[in-house]
Amino acid sequence: MMETEMDKHLGYGKSERSDSDDYRNGYKAKCINISYGGMDIKVPQDRKSTFQPRVVKKRQEDISDIDQKIISMYAKGMTTRQISDTLEDIYGFEASEGFISDVKD
Repeated sequence: MMETEMDKHLGYGKSERSDSDDYRNGYKAKCINISYGGMDIKVPQDRKSTFQPRVVKKRQEDISDIDQKIISMYAKGMTTRQISDTLEDIYGFEASEGFISDVKD
């Protein structure tokens, strides 16, 4: 989701060419806290440092409400694999199926 935010911010997709003087500039590692401990994620950066992600905001270190989202997805019939894939797509971090099982239990 942060990649999509970056696409919108820059005005072009990841594999597209542009004449813009602002472009992708790698990722920044960030540790966020959830109810069950810390997780490392990679936040995309732009050359001018003007990108303001909305999923996990700058200086935001706690997204502990993620456990409620996991329980909600599980209650709607998603498998632990689907939930894990969804979290990786949305938040940019990998949550093992075992972690998902622990949260739902």
